[in-house]
Amino acid sequence: MNAVEVRSLTKVFNAGRPNSVEALVEVDLTIEPGEFVSLIGPSGCGKSTQLRLIANLVEPTSGEVLVNGKSARQARLDQDYGMAFQQAGLFDWRTVTKNVELPLELKRWSTTERRDRAQEMLDLVKLSEFADHFPWQLSGGMQQRVAIARALAARPPLLLMDEPFGALDEMTREHMQAELLRICGETSTTVVFVTHSIPEAVYLSTRVVVMSPRPGRITDVVDVDLGPHRDVETREADAFFKKVTEVREALRGIATPGVEPDIEQVTGEAGEG
Repeated sequence: MNAVEVRSLTKVFNAGRPNSVEALVEVDLTIEPGEFVSLIGPSGCGKSTQLRLIANLVEPTSGEVLVNGKSARQARLDQDYGMAFQQAGLFDWRTVTKNVELPLELKRWSTTERRDRAQEMLDLVKLSEFADHFPWQLSGGMQQRVAIARALAARPPLLLMDEPFGALDEMTREHMQAELLRICGETSTTVVFVTHSIPEAVYLSTRVVVMSPRPGRITDVVDVDLGPHRDVETREADAFFKKVTEVREALRGIATPGVEPDIEQVTGEAGEG
């Protein structure tokens, strides 16, 4: 069974009105369990929209989304996925532990089960000593690790991530990328990851999905075979740079004529959504 299956997906905002916007057109994508798939493309190409359609946060105009063989709506109701955004979205009045416990409260786990699972997740993201701290007492990178712990607390097989490291400095960002790979390796979680950064997409992914300017279409899929264990040496390997170049050329191939590509496409730096 596929982790995600997108069939002929089209999304038009304000359909039938003068201000309608065609965000996605006839998108087809299949993601197998255990894959790490990044979506990359020019700003406004529909990357985040596609992620939200998978999450059933918006409804498609036409087409179908299946998550673990279920409709996207049923997968949302069954909490078959976790989500992490650019902002950690933690509740300042709840401790780190209580933030991680939140999805478990919604699933009505017992107090003991919640506490034990939260501790397990904080151990996983290496923040157990901050269990009783509040989010405002943590750095941005630490807050994102709490957000990842919360997203994975209920053991979802799928993690949806929308530029979760975009607001972090470069060193923290690279550290978080390594931590994410470690966590996903230990939990066997499937990941769909939206990013503007080519190096980030290549370093993290088993496949990089390249999207066109709006209306968004998938124009290329780049397979990334850098091995299961990636570290600082991976970023310096010839194979890594070759894949970065391959993705960059795929992006250049779909750039709008007369419009310069976004700076993050060329340099790998984060930009707006």
